[in-house]
Amino acid sequence: MGKTQSLLGEKSDYLLSHTCQGISKDQLHLPSGDFVDRIFGPSNRSVPVLRNLQSLFSAGRLADTGYLSILPVDQGIEHSAGASFAPNPMYFDPENIVKLAIEGGCNGVASTLGVLASVSRKYAHKIPFILKINHNELISYPNTHDQIMFASIDQAYDMGAVGIGATIYFGAPESSRQIQEVSKAFAYAHQRGLLTILWCYTRNSAFKKDGVDYHVSADLTGQANHLGVTIEADIIKQKLPVNNGGYTALNFGKTHKNVYEKLCSDHPIDLTRYQVANCYMGRAGLINSGGASGENDLVQAVETAVINKRAGGMGLICGRKAFQRPMTEGVEILNAIQDVYLDDSVTIA
Repeated sequence: MGKTQSLLGEKSDYLLSHTCQGISKDQLHLPSGDFVDRIFGPSNRSVPVLRNLQSLFSAGRLADTGYLSILPVDQGIEHSAGASFAPNPMYFDPENIVKLAIEGGCNGVASTLGVLASVSRKYAHKIPFILKINHNELISYPNTHDQIMFASIDQAYDMGAVGIGATIYFGAPESSRQIQEVSKAFAYAHQRGLLTILWCYTRNSAFKKDGVDYHVSADLTGQANHLGVTIEADIIKQKLPVNNGGYTALNFGKTHKNVYEKLCSDHPIDLTRYQVANCYMGRAGLINSGGASGENDLVQAVETAVINKRAGGMGLICGRKAFQRPMTEGVEILNAIQDVYLDDSVTIA
């Protein structure tokens, strides 16, 4: 644990010694090498879905651990190509995105139809592909915030992808339509033997109040996760929670005092444990996002990995921190994340 402790610095004891009291680890379905057999095997998932799930879990440096490290690069649409790739123009070329995922030891690469289709014959059999089927584009004026379909399930199947990904903006005015669209897409994806990953985001300007951003509150993101697994997302992608009490601060919806008084403290591992609980106690894996690139990306990525793993999560999906820098540095960050999950001394809290 020496390298991890060194990177965590003064936060080392705070993050590595914490024990969750509200929701204990023995209530969770934790990642392990037999996760597909143990958790998905008894479910309604078909043999082709199980095969593709196992292909994802058996790839990269984290192969057969039950943990996942995925490189997501859909930001060319979600944040614009200029904003995403100008810091490192080599990633305008889709092949370099896939090369980064392979060199970085990832279980899979998640990207757009254009990116993956352009190199599918060369790489789809070398690293698991996950096709992101919907996006929010930022060229309409004024900017809108709505996930619309860009690709189909059949296109994912035909290029040899193991699965699809989609985003829902829970809480947005368009969320009802998005839930119905993605639910139908996930059902058809499972029929075609593809696994499903949901980018499970909250979005509504009212979720910011008195200078506090409750888009990343444990209670609201937890409920988004619960809706995501309801439409049979096999894996949930969620932002790391940084606060709690979105329901109470905004005075809407329904919640319970135990969420704040018994199940959660303000410790980030407890807040993330509540996210895991809302993924059917870990039956659907929680992968947290790495966030935007900044000054201390390596340290922040390792912190996030430690929080996710100790909370009972399944891994990290880290993009901008890895591709908005030279490839060697991106590989270093991806490997540092993976090292946390390979380190048996980083235990479940």
